[in-house]
This record gives sequence, C-alpha cells and structure tokens, in this order.
Amino acid sequence: MELRQLTHFVAVAEDRHFTRAAERLMVSQSGLSASIRALERELQAPLFVRTTRSVTLTEAGRALLLEAERILDRVRCAREAVAAVQGVLRGTLSVGSEQCVAGLHVPGLLAAFRRRHPDVEIRLRQAGAGPLAEDVAAGRLDLAFGVRTRTDGDLLRSVPLAVESMTVLCHPAHRLAGGGAVAPAELAGEAFVDLHPDWGPRRTTDAVFAEAGVRRTVPLEVNDVHSLLELVHDGLGIAVVPRHFAHKREAADLAALDLKDCRERLYETVALLPPEDATSPAARALMALLAARRAAETADTAA
Repeated sequence: MELRQLTHFVAVAEDRHFTRAAERLMVSQSGLSASIRALERELQAPLFVRTTRSVTLTEAGRALLLEAERILDRVRCAREAVAAVQGVLRGTLSVGSEQCVAGLHVPGLLAAFRRRHPDVEIRLRQAGAGPLAEDVAAGRLDLAFGVRTRTDGDLLRSVPLAVESMTVLCHPAHRLAGGGAVAPAELAGEAFVDLHPDWGPRRTTDAVFAEAGVRRTVPLEVNDVHSLLELVHDGLGIAVVPRHFAHKREAADLAALDLKDCRERLYETVALLPPEDATSPAARALMALLAARRAAETADTAA
C-alpha cells in the first residue's frame, strides 16, 4: 500500500466522483482508476460502489477512510516537523471554529499568526462543536475552537479558553423585560430562537433545560449568531445564549436577564487538539501565540 494510493482514495471519497478527484489531483482519470483498483486488489475488498452518476463508499471503504486520513495527516505532520527543525514553518494550518467563541477573537489570532509565519497556508472551517471534534480526531483539522464535547478522550485533548454563564435575551416589550433573573421553569411555553443542535451554545442550553426538567420548543433554528439576535429583536422568540452574545451590536436594544438555578451548567469553550505527539508544528505555533497573547492581556488587566 502506497501513500499515493491513499491520497487518491481519500480524494475520490471526498469528491464522490473520479473525474473531479482526478482534476483536483492533476492526474489522468485512467491513472486514478488504476490506482484505486490496485488498492482494492491488495485489500481484497471493493472500496466504492460506482454508478454512472456518483461514487459512494462501501463498508470497507468507510473503514479505510478514517485510517487513511489519519495516516496522511501524520505524514504531513512529519514533513512539517522536519521543516520546523530546519527553522522554517511551512505547510498548512487547518483550523475549525464555532461562531463567536468566548474568550477568543479568531480572526485576530489568525492574522497575527500569518504575520509571523507567512509561508503557512491558513484554512478555516466554521461548523458546530460535534463535526469539528470529529474532524480534529480524524486529522482533517489541526485544531478547533468550540465547546468541550463528549468526543474528548484518547483522540482529543482540550485546552480551556473561557467559562461564562448563560443569559436570556428578549424583546424590550416582552413580559420578562425589566424583571430580574429567571429560572428555566419560568420560560416554559415560550418560543425559542436558537442555533442548530450541533452548535455549542445550543448544546449548553439544551443541557440546562434537560437538567431542569423543562421542555422547550425551538421553532426558529438558525445557523449564525447575527440571525438569532435579529429574530429576537423582531419579537419572534427569546433566546438563551452565552453571556458575551448580549454585548454584540445587534443585541444593544434587547433585554438581558440572568438565568438562575443552573450554576453548574456553564458555557465552557476550549481548543480541541489531537494528542501531543500528533499535533502539527503549525498548530503548536498557533497555540503558543494564543498563550502569549492571553498572558499579555492578563498582564495589562493586572496593571
């Protein structure tokens, strides 16, 4: 089994199409097909179900894909480690992030990284906590910023970033506006605006209400924070969100209430990384830069 074959296999699995994969890899389609057939013969199992319109993975193909991605990621890390020893950081930094991560301004961090390491190509993927954790574990991402997930374990490690409480946001004319802190039970029957279930803030809010034994309905699901705040601003529902959401420009006119009786359920953001020996040099450099920036911010606050 050759690395070239694994690269070809992963490309076809990602594109679900031999022609597109061949174009992306800049190889002939016949050569790509021959490479995959040779791999299938060696493994004595078909890896794809081929039709005239699409290509899908077989059960054997799905089993190979996870391992192939990990192998190729380790090879990339090895090459980049050698370059780093030689004093040059090159290659690719693939970062995943949820929206509006507490305790971290992702664009500013990546901009600072690029100034220090201009030869590293930065790639960014925005998604929910669950998919991001899976991508880091599979080697598709070098690291990700989001909430702590159950995927943590042997395949992931977490570096804490921030912890904050949850806040209720509502329209100024809402019955809750002007009042004090509210408990989850007092929100029963309300219509909620929230992010999709994979996003960290939604996971935290779902856990708050589940632990309180309160059923809630979410008729308005969105995929970005700004849409969530706009829907609340237009009186279409209320939202339970991390505290820092209340400081955004779109939330300026909204009523913000503390959420009580859930002190043990906080919104905790972390950096998710592979095990130490599998972390790429670029990811190490980014985390070192993040640590330095946070230390400087702490020193400035103390002064």
